[in-house]
Amino acid sequence: MIAAAATDGGTAAELERLREIERAAGEPFRALGMAAIADDAPPSPAVLDGYRRAGRLWLALPDGAGPDAAVGYLLADEVDGGVHIEQVSVHPAWGRRGIGRALIDAAARPGTAQTLTTFTEVPWNAPYYARLGFRPLTEAELTPGLRAIRAHERELGLDRWPRVCMRRPAADTGPAAG
Repeated sequence: MIAAAATDGGTAAELERLREIERAAGEPFRALGMAAIADDAPPSPAVLDGYRRAGRLWLALPDGAGPDAAVGYLLADEVDGGVHIEQVSVHPAWGRRGIGRALIDAAARPGTAQTLTTFTEVPWNAPYYARLGFRPLTEAELTPGLRAIRAHERELGLDRWPRVCMRRPAADTGPAAG
């Protein structure tokens, strides 16, 4: 089940579960020679709580489970009037079940495109998002907000590996798109 996290409440255990998911989801990068990505610290509890309070955190929960048993999550920002997927992570034990797609679809707003940035050569990154209807943006297509995100990623050293900004048009977003 996919649900927007409650904006009131939330516990330290729930936020720590999301950090555990992020650490586990990062481990497969190690096999691709991307140890720096695998070792990257997950978002802090304060950052996660900020997304929760702002209504920009979605959780994937097994049937009947509470937020402290989440198996995936998505963080979204508003960038230049669109929904920008800041992070989507699914615990590897729950992978390949459509959870990532369901989270992305749940975060969609009718009539609004979605964007994200990702690694081009990681099979579960750009190739996966392309299957969900995202397409790479050219440099000329980047909005000011997306340019700022890419500049920040370069500052963080993420461009050690090829990256791309991708967009899914509004027509392809949301639960009605299936």
